[in-house]
Amino acid sequence: MGCLVSTPKDSGGNRRRPANIGEVSVFVPGLRIPKPVDFSQSLGDQLSNSLVERLSALRTRIVVMAGQEAPTITRTRRKTQHGGSTLADLHQALEDYLPVLLGLVKDGSQLQHKVQFAWVNQEDDAEETAIFSAWYEVLSVLHLMAMLTMSQANLLLLPRNSADYQPKVSEGSESFANISCFTHTLTESRRASIDIFLKAAGYLDCAIRHVLPQFPAELRRNLPVDLAEGVLRALCLQALGQSVDIQLGMAIDSTKATLAVKRRLACEMVKYWQQAQDNIASLPLTNGWGEKHRLFIKWKYIEAKAGAYYYHGLILDEGNTEKSHGMAVAALQAADECFKESKKACETFNAAPPLSRNPPLWGTMKYLSEKIPKDTSSKVRINRDLYSHEKIMETAPTLPDFALALKPDDYQLPSVDPSWTDERQATY
Repeated sequence: MGCLVSTPKDSGGNRRRPANIGEVSVFVPGLRIPKPVDFSQSLGDQLSNSLVERLSALRTRIVVMAGQEAPTITRTRRKTQHGGSTLADLHQALEDYLPVLLGLVKDGSQLQHKVQFAWVNQEDDAEETAIFSAWYEVLSVLHLMAMLTMSQANLLLLPRNSADYQPKVSEGSESFANISCFTHTLTESRRASIDIFLKAAGYLDCAIRHVLPQFPAELRRNLPVDLAEGVLRALCLQALGQSVDIQLGMAIDSTKATLAVKRRLACEMVKYWQQAQDNIASLPLTNGWGEKHRLFIKWKYIEAKAGAYYYHGLILDEGNTEKSHGMAVAALQAADECFKESKKACETFNAAPPLSRNPPLWGTMKYLSEKIPKDTSSKVRINRDLYSHEKIMETAPTLPDFALALKPDDYQLPSVDPSWTDERQATY
């Protein structure tokens, strides 16, 4: 069940893509935008006017807000007239809509096939996809909730104007107070972003485990690539990988974190990004957002390997044998090569449309960009002075394989809105 209609990419112009998305800490592949739906035509003779009107009002609010937000989602911190966040308002609108929408699929209701829901895609070649399936609408809502949440994390991690403030020595004790307050704010923002990433991963994990299985096999295969299982898994793994990146940055700043802790976090990050890359490897992500999505994951995977090889090399260098020192040199050289390759991958990502740029370096990569070239050069020179060339490995040692610790939040679909209970009682 569920007739699918895809609109070719050259047919209309509903898909508005910015030419430049500005600074990017967290990549979000655009926002899928819902198209208007006439619930009264599809459900008017099967549901009460009040419930039809409620569904219409809730969804129309989302259509209007998403259409306004999508073109600027990655660029600005827009505020409502009351001082609230437009991101938060749109997210709340989706949360308000979902319990009412779920009434269409409760207990396998045939109402789930009565309404044709249409959404504008961002990563798929087809400009929009319309399906007679309420589960498609649920999946699209969860995807949008996850993208809004990841956009929130991006804005939280980007430098604000105050981040550019560099107090002068002559400003005295007041400047140190400002630095202390600013550092505290940065730390809190990064901690908060981890919770946000895990929430986004929870929405995507729920979509994969509880919503995709509701689709017949053929319809599932024909979903737009934006909602393909591989893309959903890659986005989920991205959220987890970026969480670990922040954890590693915090460990680097901590005097209590050991090299072993930092290596474990760095190696876990590699696994998250490798799995993300594996999940989208065979998908047709060839246009605009889709190609940029692939390039972002490739960049972050290479960047993560640089950190993992660096910390692995430092630990190997603590050994007392020629072999361990040779392996340390090989690991550090691999770190340096990955670091150089990651800078090229970053440039390729930023040059792909829509154009983007990096914020000032912070956290893990700010530290590693200084340490990797310096320590690699130093360790290689020292060990090559001590040992013959034959004792230095030509290939990088295998990275340790650690179990992945971070998991998505356990998000559950909400209960069906009570208005559906009243609706069923009225029909008997």
